[in-house]
Amino acid sequence: MLSEILRIEHLKKYFIKKNIFSAKTSIVKAVDDVSLFLNKGEVFVLAGESGSGKSTIAKLILKSLKLDSGKIFFGGHEIENDNKSLENIRMNCQMIHQDPYDSINPRMKILDIVSEPLEIHNIGNSESRKKRVLEVLKEVRLEPSEEIIKKYPHMLSGGQRQRVVLARALTVKPKIILADEPVSMLDVSIRAEMLELMQELQKKHEISFIYITHDLATAKYFGQRIGILYLGKIVEMGKIDEVLLKPKHPYTQALIDAISEPDPENINKEKKIRIKDSIEGNVEEGCRFRTRCPYAIDKCNVEPELITTDNNHAFACYVKID
Repeated sequence: MLSEILRIEHLKKYFIKKNIFSAKTSIVKAVDDVSLFLNKGEVFVLAGESGSGKSTIAKLILKSLKLDSGKIFFGGHEIENDNKSLENIRMNCQMIHQDPYDSINPRMKILDIVSEPLEIHNIGNSESRKKRVLEVLKEVRLEPSEEIIKKYPHMLSGGQRQRVVLARALTVKPKIILADEPVSMLDVSIRAEMLELMQELQKKHEISFIYITHDLATAKYFGQRIGILYLGKIVEMGKIDEVLLKPKHPYTQALIDAISEPDPENINKEKKIRIKDSIEGNVEEGCRFRTRCPYAIDKCNVEPELITTDNNHAFACYVKID
C-alpha cells in the first residue's frame, strides 16, 4: 500500500497583467483551485501546453511563490511560512529545471555546484561534502568524477550539464524531486538515456517525482499517474494508462493527437479531434476549453466539476468522448 507524501488542496495563484500601451489590467489565473496528491515512490505527471500552470505549481510547492489561497501538506503536516517549515520542504523537495545552463552558475566548478545544497543546509564538512559529490556523480554516470568536479559548466555537453543538475538534487537525499521539462532541451538521441537514468534512481532511492511535461510520449514511459492541466485547471486525472488509452476530456485527446507519429504510413491519418488553434472569446466563465472544443454545448457556459469514476479516473467535461 502506497503512503501519501505530498498533498496540495485548492491551490490558487493569480497574477495581474498590465497593458504597456494603456492603464488597463487583467487577472491571469495561473493556478486555479488545483488539488492533487503524490504517493511515496510514485511518479506523478503534470502535463499540458505552455502557460497551463505546470511550473507555477512547482514553485508554489517550494514556496518560492506565495500562495493566494490553498494548502500544501508534506508528510501529513501543513507547510507554513516559518523558517523551519520552509527549510524542511526545500531540503526534502529538490527541483530540476528545463535549461541546465540557466540553472547553474557558470562561474562555479562542478564540485561547488553539486555541493551547494549541502552547504546551504549545513550538512557535513568540506571533506564529507566532496565525498558525497563524487558519490552522486558516479550515480548519474558522470565519470571520471575526479576530473568532472574540476570542470566548469561550459566544458560539458548539454546532457552532462543536466546530469550535474540531477546530481545536485540528489546530494541531500530528497524525498521528492520536481522535474520541470528535464529532457526537453536535450538531443533526441540522449533523452531516452536520461529518462532511463532518472527511472533507475527513482526506484533505487524510492524518490517521489512530479514530472512536468508537455510530451505525453515521455510521460507514458516515466509516470504512473497523470494530471492534465489547461489554463490553470486540472481537466483530467488518473492512472496514466487509463487516461492516455481512454481519455474522457477533448483536450487530453488533442494532446494525444499531437504526439509525433513514428510510422510514416500513419502520418496522414485523420486526427480524432480537431480543435481551434487559438482561444476565442471569454474564458473567465464556464469551461475554459469550450471556445476551442468541437463538442461544446450550452451547458459548457457553467464550469464543470471534476467527476471521479469507480477506477479513480477523474475528468471535468459534460460531453465525455469515447
